[in-house]
Amino acid sequence: MTDKHAITADEFAAKHNAGELDDACIIDVREPYEWEAGHLDKAHHIPMNTVPSRMNELDKTKTMYIICAHGVRSWHVTQYLLGNGFDNVINVEGGMADIEHHVR
Repeated sequence: MTDKHAITADEFAAKHNAGELDDACIIDVREPYEWEAGHLDKAHHIPMNTVPSRMNELDKTKTMYIICAHGVRSWHVTQYLLGNGFDNVINVEGGMADIEHHVR
């Protein structure tokens, strides 16, 4: 059985490279210094500890892909959002460490 709230870095990168994420929202929950070191062009930066106070910025009608460095913080944010009324939230497993090898 697959988890509808998780995607591998390979699957995410394939969708990203094919332009399939243009209508989705990519949320990067890493710290500012990590974001500044490199991030996806279409990502929105909302550090993990600011998510509760910034949930009003998130569009519940869009599918959200949550990214961090390795997939742990993004998993926690995904669980938090799912517990707070968001349905279309997907954790990107492996995070930027795995994504950066595949995204063009």
